[in-house]
Amino acid sequence: MMARSFVRCHILRERFFMGRALYRQVWSALAGLAVLLSMAGAACAQDDYKTQDVYLETMRLIANGQRQEASDTLVRIIQDEPAHAGAWLDLAFLQCEMGYAEEAERLFAEIVTRFQPPPAILEIIAQRQAQGCAVVQSAGRMALMLGRGFDDNVNQGASSSYFTFGAGGSRIELQLLPEYLPKRDQFSVLSAEYAQNLNARGTTGFVQFQARSNDVLTRYDAALVSVGAEHPWRAGDWRMRGVGVLSALSLGGALYQKQQHLQVVASPHLPNGFEFDLSGGVTSVAYPTLSNFDATLWEMRGLLNYGTPLARVQATAGYSFDHALSARPGGNRRGWSASILGNGHLASNVFGELSWGRQTWLGESAYSPGLLDLARNQTMDILSASLLIPVAERQAVRVDLRQVTNRENISIFQYNNRQLLVSWQWRNF
Repeated sequence: MMARSFVRCHILRERFFMGRALYRQVWSALAGLAVLLSMAGAACAQDDYKTQDVYLETMRLIANGQRQEASDTLVRIIQDEPAHAGAWLDLAFLQCEMGYAEEAERLFAEIVTRFQPPPAILEIIAQRQAQGCAVVQSAGRMALMLGRGFDDNVNQGASSSYFTFGAGGSRIELQLLPEYLPKRDQFSVLSAEYAQNLNARGTTGFVQFQARSNDVLTRYDAALVSVGAEHPWRAGDWRMRGVGVLSALSLGGALYQKQQHLQVVASPHLPNGFEFDLSGGVTSVAYPTLSNFDATLWEMRGLLNYGTPLARVQATAGYSFDHALSARPGGNRRGWSASILGNGHLASNVFGELSWGRQTWLGESAYSPGLLDLARNQTMDILSASLLIPVAERQAVRVDLRQVTNRENISIFQYNNRQLLVSWQWRNF
């Protein structure tokens, strides 16, 4: 009973990565597994912990849409533990879902002969056979968010109205024009996401759109479009993922930035409740309307996550190297990042989240020799708090508060920012 409960919780956590059709069929298999486990309890009781861990990993593969890899793993489990009833039934269902009708029929017949299942299991098998075996295309996952907010520094205006440069007798103090000081406004936001499993190996394609429109300061309106794909595989005991993304950002209605991003993520097997991701990536950044700002960004990051049914804590740390491709002010720069996030159930129908993050950048050379003879040093802290209130099935209202404190050794770049966002969110999974 404990093992079955754990499998259910595990699949629920991974539900984002699977379509509803496959989800219902996996649950049918699990229903059969419960009866088969009781029927073959003596044999299953002899399974060692390693076999059980592999079987739970197989359930995760199924939830991730990696049906072929899950099928291969189930075959190995059956070879090592021929009496593992659950593995037999899940393998038969998977073969059927992948369109291998003859192999599925052979497995169903073997289950009937080997385990002599009760009428409940025979009915499940008969229903599956009556539906026929064809490749099941999981439904796409969609998410939508609409919101209204307030921003007290839309333009990231400088914290001080005075700017000083030079030293000693050549020290000069200037007063900034009003356009370089903070400007506040209200805004509307829209974001939409769609993801679809592309094959039985778990490859996923996705497209994302985000837009923000200010009520008055429309020159700072922004929109982002991203398309990409993710592919999982294994390297020994490590779960691996490769991600590729193309994106374009517009500012004030004109194309501002283009990015090409590649990333590899490696995740070892850890005790229950813990997850760890080690990622490395490279991003090519181009500014079509700006000279000398194109760059290549290299990143390495670690993420540790611990979760229970009621709460989750996540911590990250990373290192970045931003290589300027031409004579960018300040040249190359290096940076460190860190963050911690916690969320959990606060009341009967309210969930809360609190997070803090820091990003530092250290420039290699003077930002503007002869005018600003300083290498630019930046430390940005972001503190945020959120409340999530479900209002209907797959719908919720979210309230976000966000504070940005950007400290710099060149005062003109230093700014503070506070935002409030109230949004409605929907998803079909």
